[in-house]
Amino acid sequence: MTAAAKPLGPIPSGYETIGDELVIGGHRVSELTAGGTPLFVYSRTMLEARMASLRAALPVGVGVHYAVKANPYAPLLRLMAKLADGLDIASAGELAAALSAGTDPAAISFAGPGKRDAELEAAIAAGVTINLESAREASRALAIAERLAVRPRLAVRVNPAFDLRGSGMKMGGRASPFGIDEACAAGVIRQVVGAGADYRGLHIYAGSQSLDSGAIIGAQAATLMLAERLAQECGVTPPTVNLGGGFGIPYFAGDRPVDIAAIGRALDEAISASPLTAAGTRYHLELGRWLVGEAGVYLARILDRKESGGETFLVTDGGLHHQLAASGNFGTVVRRNYPVAIANRMNAPAEEIAHIVGCLCTPLDRLAERAALPVADVGDLVAVFCAGAYGASASPAAFLGQGPAAEVLV
Repeated sequence: MTAAAKPLGPIPSGYETIGDELVIGGHRVSELTAGGTPLFVYSRTMLEARMASLRAALPVGVGVHYAVKANPYAPLLRLMAKLADGLDIASAGELAAALSAGTDPAAISFAGPGKRDAELEAAIAAGVTINLESAREASRALAIAERLAVRPRLAVRVNPAFDLRGSGMKMGGRASPFGIDEACAAGVIRQVVGAGADYRGLHIYAGSQSLDSGAIIGAQAATLMLAERLAQECGVTPPTVNLGGGFGIPYFAGDRPVDIAAIGRALDEAISASPLTAAGTRYHLELGRWLVGEAGVYLARILDRKESGGETFLVTDGGLHHQLAASGNFGTVVRRNYPVAIANRMNAPAEEIAHIVGCLCTPLDRLAERAALPVADVGDLVAVFCAGAYGASASPAAFLGQGPAAEVLV
C-alpha cells in the first residue's frame, strides 16, 4: 500500500464470521445474497438485544418509542412495534404502516411541521396523538376534531431555547420549523386545554446523532426543567413528556458509543427529583437510529476492478441510490468512511488501498474512499455496516432508473 489510507469506521459489535465470511443473524452472506444483490439485511437478534440493553439501563417506567422514519421496512416495523411501547410517525404513510404493524393508535404520536388537513383528520379519527408544531396547526386540529365530533389527543411540541451539544442535526436552540418556541408554548397549551381536547403533554426534542453522553444527560435535565416551568406557567401537569432521543451511533473512525448506563442513572436521579413525577407525569424516549442502525448491513457485489491514474476502483452493483448517507451526500460536510469490509474476506489482511464505488454515472457515487482492504476481485461482496437506519428509505432509489434494493429481516 503506497498511498495514504483513509480510515474506516468501526464495525459494530455483534457480528460473527465463519471462516472469512460475514455472518448476519446466523446466515452466511453467500447464502443471503444467493437471490441477488444489492441487499439490506437486518438482524432480529441484534434488534432484540439492543432494546433489552436499553431497558436494563433506563429507569423503571420510562418508555421507549420507536421513530418509524429511521426504518419503516414492514417486517422490521412489526418487530419494533412489539419491542417498543409506542411508535412515532411523521406522515400519513407512516400512520398506515404503524397501524398495519398492529400498534394501538393510542400508542402512536404524529410529529412534523407540515401536516395536511387530510393527515390530521386521519390521525384524529384513529385516536393518534398529534404533536402540534404551531398555534395555527392547533387551531386546524381543533376545528377538524369539532367537525368529526371527536375529542382529539393533542400534545405540544416545544422548540427549546437550548440545543443538544454535539448533535449531528440540531432540533432546538434556534429558529426552527419544528415545534413552538418555548416562549410561546404556554399559550398553545392553554388553547388546547381550554378547547376541551385530551391534552397529552409535551414533546421536547433538542437534537439527534450525539455521541456526547454528558450532553445528552444535560439536555434531558434541561428538558425536565422546561416541562416543569411550562406546567407551572399553565397550571396544567403534562400527562406525558417525550424527552426526545438524540443517541448517536459510531459511524466514523474515532467515534465512541454513548454510555447508556450513565444516561440511565442520571435520568433516574432527575426524574425522581422532579415535581412532575410526583404529580403523575410519565416519560418516554423517542429513538430510531440508535435502536436499528447497527443491526443493518448493506451488501453489494463487485462487478469490476479497474486501475486509473495509479488508483484501484472496485465497482459494485450498489451505490448512493441505496446508501446515500454512506456516500457522504446526506448532510455530511466532510466525507468520511463508514464501516466497510469485504464480506467474504473478513479475516484477510489489508493489502491494498482502493476506492469502493457504485454503478451510477456520477462521481458522487462512492461508498468508500482510499480504504485499506484485502485484495478483492469481481464477484466478491462489499458490506457497508450501520445500514439499519436512514438507508433504503432515505436514499434516491429511482435515480438513473436503478430501482430499490431488496431487504430482509433474519
